[in-house]
Amino acid sequence: MFVILPNNYSKMTTQQLIEQIKIKKSFLTVGLDVDLNKIPTHLLELEDPIFEFNKAIIDATHDLCVSYKPNTAFYEAYGIKGWIALEKTIKYINATYPDIFTIADAKRGDIGNTSTMYAKAFFEDMNFDSVTVAPYMGKDSVEPFLAFENKHAIMLALTSNEGAFDFQTLNVKGKELYKQVLETSKTWKNSDKLMYVVGATKAEYFTEIRKIVPDSFLLVPGVGAQGGSLSEVCKYGMNKNVGLLINSSRGIIYASNKTDFTQKAREEALKIQQEMEQILSKF
Repeated sequence: MFVILPNNYSKMTTQQLIEQIKIKKSFLTVGLDVDLNKIPTHLLELEDPIFEFNKAIIDATHDLCVSYKPNTAFYEAYGIKGWIALEKTIKYINATYPDIFTIADAKRGDIGNTSTMYAKAFFEDMNFDSVTVAPYMGKDSVEPFLAFENKHAIMLALTSNEGAFDFQTLNVKGKELYKQVLETSKTWKNSDKLMYVVGATKAEYFTEIRKIVPDSFLLVPGVGAQGGSLSEVCKYGMNKNVGLLINSSRGIIYASNKTDFTQKAREEALKIQQEMEQILSKF
């Protein structure tokens, strides 16, 4: 059984996240992107296979990571059952492992009251610590997410997909667009609560990004299955507080689709954690 935390419960500050990185010698984020076609078939016989899969992965890896990141699309795709599974997952993490930083990978972003409602949904109703947001519509689409105490907006800055080059690196008045986005975001109200998404496959850009946001946390997808290098990201992207959350999804949660899936997931998470521990020992 797990308890339901009150909606106004602020679970984790930035400083607490930094402390967990030191304690666990890890800055690993595990992406909980559940596809029923990929999970072990014996779980499909259960009433809520998505939640049971997540719970098993969380129990097997919670001491090796500092964060979990469910991508909400993988839950929305299953309708109300998927959304209930997501809600149960976040409540389980909050109640059982309150030292974990939680990320709703929802990529929301709309103006005014709409963003406020998105923020309330993830921060108050579901009690995530953070949510990913898209900045295309400007400050009034992001600032509502920054108005919640001890909550964070993780803004898309330079992503790891091929299409990132369609807009993000365009030269606009002598400066790449992603740099203008980063610089502008620092002028917004409560910008100290901003974190940024920077793809691991763009490691060569981290030096430039750190010139603009030296103290911010960067959420870094693309290590592992997408070909990003952990050592390269750390070389150019770490700051005095580490300042990185390295996400791995498929490489961990789908390490096996048999009854040994939790053991294999832990083994893969441990490999990354041990590499992180070595990097931190030289930091």
